Amino acid sequence: MTRMSIYDTTLRDGAQGEGINFSVDDMLSITALLDDLGVAYVEGGWPGSNPRDEAFFARAVRLKLANVRLSAFGSTCRSGRSCDDDPNIQALLKAGVGTLTIFGKSSGFHVTHVLGISPTENLDLIEASVRYLKGHVDEVIFDAEHFFDGYAADPAYAIATLTAAVTGGADRIVLCDTNGGTMPHDIAVAVTRVLAEVPRPLGIHAHNDAELAVANSIAAVRAGVTMVQGTVNGLGERCGNANLVSIVPTLETKMGIPCLPAGRLARLTRVARTVDEIANRKPFMSQPYVGRSAFAHKGGVHASAVMKDPRTYEHIDPETVGNRHRVLVSDLSGRATVVLKARELGIELAPDDPAVDRVLARLKDLESEGYQFEGADASFKLLIDRMAGRHPRFFTLRSIGVNID
Repeated sequence: MTRMSIYDTTLRDGAQGEGINFSVDDMLSITALLDDLGVAYVEGGWPGSNPRDEAFFARAVRLKLANVRLSAFGSTCRSGRSCDDDPNIQALLKAGVGTLTIFGKSSGFHVTHVLGISPTENLDLIEASVRYLKGHVDEVIFDAEHFFDGYAADPAYAIATLTAAVTGGADRIVLCDTNGGTMPHDIAVAVTRVLAEVPRPLGIHAHNDAELAVANSIAAVRAGVTMVQGTVNGLGERCGNANLVSIVPTLETKMGIPCLPAGRLARLTRVARTVDEIANRKPFMSQPYVGRSAFAHKGGVHASAVMKDPRTYEHIDPETVGNRHRVLVSDLSGRATVVLKARELGIELAPDDPAVDRVLARLKDLESEGYQFEGADASFKLLIDRMAGRHPRFFTLRSIGVNID
């Protein structure tokens, strides 16, 4: 199957998330990480909006990238200006990259209430902006902002904005669920119609305001889009963007759609955790695929089953995405949990070893007193050593005396 184009916008859309502030060096580090992972595109920012993004492109164009194609992001030409004297358009060209992504309004409501122009003038601005940029670079991607809301209100006009971009020479059209409230079945219906009427490859750009960004992206892929835009760990404004860390392994392992070069999926966990570190965020423990808890087993029944065959409670092999199994010990643990955790700590215990019962009994007593062993591997190892008679005696108490004056 044709490889899905993964378009990462962590550096631009992800940076709009609350509490996220990347430096230029941070942006360059993330670009290198994504190139090593093998994504197709990295959107480096909006060079017409701030000096940091301009500085990024000035340095990024000198990077030796093996997989990533850098893209600069901006808006269509402003009303009342020509592209030749529009600062935003000229900043895009100054970025010096071969792919430019511009957004235009696909919602009549936004055209009249936000831009304050007529629907016809909006179409003219889209076509003129795309045509101008296409005359200077290899590739122009048109992001149809608020497309799905616009389509719900007026399908004909929403599609007319896409047609204007195609007439201007856009290489690809990306349909945006900018407010993040569209349902997956509505995404599929709209994509199907657009594919029938617009002669260009399509992409999807989903936001997560209804926690449907991943589902909406998958629905769009099933309907026929060939590009998915999103961010690492779902970073982004409000509730975030579509999480590529969930989308990529789902497409590859569940749907057989390649997204990365062969063998690169195993680097996903490292990339996700490194981006969190750069962003100064605490990783989401239960994040699918890459979270520390994604393949962690606490219940005794689960641990026993996983000991026999991991497929009993794991939907994929964690090593596929660079993660690993973890066994959590608690008062919910059974014999299998103790044996597995001991093995994880380098101690081999037979399931019928009497020490296992002693460890379990002591563990449950301690947890009932308020102790917790889930994140205390060293303490649990000492507990095993004591219950198995392996704990060395460093001294022997021979006598004790108490004097009271």
